[in-house]
Amino acid sequence: MTEATDPREDLAERIAGEITLSDDPGATLRKWRTDFGVSQTDLADHLDVSSSVVSDYESGRRESPGIGVVSRLVNALLDIDERRGGDRIRQYVRVVSAGFESDIVNDLREYPTQVALDRFYDAVGATELAQGDHRNVTGHTVIDSIEAITRLSSEEFYRLYGQSTNRALMFTNVTRGESPLVAMRVVNPTPNAVVLHGLDREDLWDHAPKMARLDGFSLAITNEPIDDVLQSLREFP
Repeated sequence: MTEATDPREDLAERIAGEITLSDDPGATLRKWRTDFGVSQTDLADHLDVSSSVVSDYESGRRESPGIGVVSRLVNALLDIDERRGGDRIRQYVRVVSAGFESDIVNDLREYPTQVALDRFYDAVGATELAQGDHRNVTGHTVIDSIEAITRLSSEEFYRLYGQSTNRALMFTNVTRGESPLVAMRVVNPTPNAVVLHGLDREDLWDHAPKMARLDGFSLAITNEPIDDVLQSLREFP
């Protein structure tokens, strides 16, 4: 029997590896810091250094950090997250335990009770364009549309539903919405709601609302910054 991996240690290794192997380590560090919702000042205070040190690493003004420095930076982010309640670490555990890579699924969660769909849309700044047959959800999944469509098999795609199809699927990296809507045509049953992130109404594929109505799910769009959306979902419902 293999020993269970500590979620924090596993996440630390993944982040450190991504930073170390990146062509632009500073930009990758900045991405993770903002994803954790940690300011340069908070990170610097935890490390007992000046904010300019963190800024210099992120901007590339300092030499690319070695593995020792990267390890300190990553563990500081995780320490701060744990001090705040560990929401980001728990989010990672939910995604990995469902069998997905975190670059495919940004978040996957079940709610303790059903929640009005309108409340979910308010939380993510979404505008509904087509009404569906159901007005409640009991969970959500946030998916990178390009990664999901190109890398997941049909069986794996079903696992995006988590425990139930009574949920909202949010697709990020959307340009027109055609691919996610076509994917929904071949996936049965469909979720209660589909949210397309990153586009305005005028950019949406013309047939998208009609296809949503044909399959009976609610369709909405949002153009809120993805970091803000994910933060809202961490605090939802």
